[in-house]
Amino acid sequence: MRSHVMPNPPRAAGLTLLASAFVAGTTLLAKSLGTDALGDPLHPLQISNGRFIFAFIAISSVVLARRVRFENPDLKTHVKRSAFGWLGVSLMFAAAAFIPLSDATAISFLNPVFAMMLAIPLLGEKVGPIRWSAAIIALIGAVILLRPSPDSFQPAALLALAAALALGTEVIFIKRLSGREAPLQILWFNNLFGLGISTLAMLAFWQPPTGAQWLALAALGGLMALAQTCFINAISRADASFVSPFWYATLIFAAFYDFNVYGVVPDWVSVVGALVILSGAALLAWREARLKPSGDTPV
Repeated sequence: MRSHVMPNPPRAAGLTLLASAFVAGTTLLAKSLGTDALGDPLHPLQISNGRFIFAFIAISSVVLARRVRFENPDLKTHVKRSAFGWLGVSLMFAAAAFIPLSDATAISFLNPVFAMMLAIPLLGEKVGPIRWSAAIIALIGAVILLRPSPDSFQPAALLALAAALALGTEVIFIKRLSGREAPLQILWFNNLFGLGISTLAMLAFWQPPTGAQWLALAALGGLMALAQTCFINAISRADASFVSPFWYATLIFAAFYDFNVYGVVPDWVSVVGALVILSGAALLAWREARLKPSGDTPV
């Protein structure tokens, strides 16, 4: 039985900012694990497996403490959601090792754009000119961040782009689960199946982590679990349209962490590309907020 949570927009904003700080922290840890900062670099598939191991432990602890009973889980949809979530996370962690965190994070904000596009064939949604305009603006920002010239092209940015596509596909399955299952149930099954998929995928690439790497993997999984918990609690206290803009703070936290730990300063291309993507994402979020649940004529 779900408990009713009273609306509290200020708390929702604070929880979203906290979640964005945690998510940016996971990309920083992934970068440290994927480079030689803590020892021999770990394969991205091993890093994502560590994320699922420790996140599953954290979320399972909450489930056991609350004695949560699961009701009628849609296992097929959970598996599909977890597969695309694992793929998106793995690709994002791979990208974080090679490009500035601000670039990887900015490109990740394309996932609602891809989700909107995929919702047309998969969910039968109608998309009007404003939402298409938002998508085009955001995609232009991604092209800027790709730096499509022979001297500055970033191949690793394509990994972040593919991650956004995978995470956008995950959103489709989350939409199918939301409203039918409790948030904690969705989280637990996501991390359960994600753990199974990621373990099978990384077996061929496993190497013994150093002590520092084990700590980083545990911190990564813990931060992801905290981020998911904070965001779910934020959504329960305010409309998604109110919460979404605060999520963009992830970009600020990522740039801040990258500068303080690795001394990376975003160049003007990164700043322009990020602003263009955020403009498109913000326009899309505004339009989604204006659409009535019963369905509007596309505008």
